[in-house]
Amino acid sequence: MDFLFDRTILLTLAGSHAYGTHTPASDLDLKGVCIPPAAYRGGFLHRFEQAEGSNLERFTSLLLPEEQTLGGKTKIEGTVYAIAKFMSLAADCNPAMMDVLYCEDADVRKITPLGQRLRDSREQFLSKKALGSFRGYAMAQLARIKTHRRWILEPMTAPPERKDFGLKPLGTDIEKGQLLAAMSMVAKKMDSWAIDFEDLSEASKIYIFEQIRNYLAEVSIGSDEKFMAAGRLVGFSENFLELLDKEKRYKKAQDNWKSYQDWKKGRNPARAELEAKHSFDTKHAMHLVRLMRMCREILTEGVVRVKRPDAEELLAIRDGAWSYDQLMEWAETQNREMVELARTSTLRKQADRKALDRLCRELTAEASCYDNWDTWHP
Repeated sequence: MDFLFDRTILLTLAGSHAYGTHTPASDLDLKGVCIPPAAYRGGFLHRFEQAEGSNLERFTSLLLPEEQTLGGKTKIEGTVYAIAKFMSLAADCNPAMMDVLYCEDADVRKITPLGQRLRDSREQFLSKKALGSFRGYAMAQLARIKTHRRWILEPMTAPPERKDFGLKPLGTDIEKGQLLAAMSMVAKKMDSWAIDFEDLSEASKIYIFEQIRNYLAEVSIGSDEKFMAAGRLVGFSENFLELLDKEKRYKKAQDNWKSYQDWKKGRNPARAELEAKHSFDTKHAMHLVRLMRMCREILTEGVVRVKRPDAEELLAIRDGAWSYDQLMEWAETQNREMVELARTSTLRKQADRKALDRLCRELTAEASCYDNWDTWHP
């Protein structure tokens, strides 16, 4: 990928160094935008969407001296995206892409005139979609926190067995093929109940879905009840549905065991120490709070503050300043308030994707005059 370094139009610090929440042990993360040569844009033999890992080694020369040997390491982590993929993600207010567009000028490590035009156009990417992206990522952090806490407090000691769920060896009561076919029929019926409000904004969809979910919770209709109801409509008997339900719960337990084993094997030692000390992942907690606060700022002020004014407090949260119960209460309150903020926000419902597409084509066309060069020197 010889073109990557020369044709990267924008490269910035990302992650904790961009947020101001880094520690001496923090990795150095980079994010960038590249306009690949024509051969990688119009055909199918050569494809480029993003580059990472060893492909970024040349970018070491763009770093400050103290960044090049950060923590005694010279390996660079991060991703450089093709401009089309970058702008598509940014149009949905993807948090990582917003970081590249809105980070401090001092955290930019390479910028060409085309990269500057992209940064100058950053307000065109802001919209109420921040609710779904920033809050969505925050809720994903919350889900991990809850799952990991359960594993920390109640470690799993053995894989699930069929007998634990009142099941005989597979093939005794039902063949595997029949089981899969039956499960597929029930899933198809449940999928038919999905609601798609195409003409509504993302914020409105999220609000309606949450209202429906709250209603189902209040009347005690959960996923198990929906599964049984769908099975009855398909025409399965109660005895057969009870068997399918056991198989479903056994499969879920298997998946949970695999996830638990993967988590144990892949745990960073420093992360594991934090979790053991506080009984939950405080680093995830820090990211959750940062994302929710950034979402609030975008929806109410129309600004993206990458370099965090609350960095000191965020680091304190990472170090356990908030209890688990305090975090849960805060997250629940913020989650409710954010939907209302999106409804009253003056931001556009979504970015003008046609205008952004034109900008993408313009920037790509301006770079095309270098396509026949061995190297590109903008």
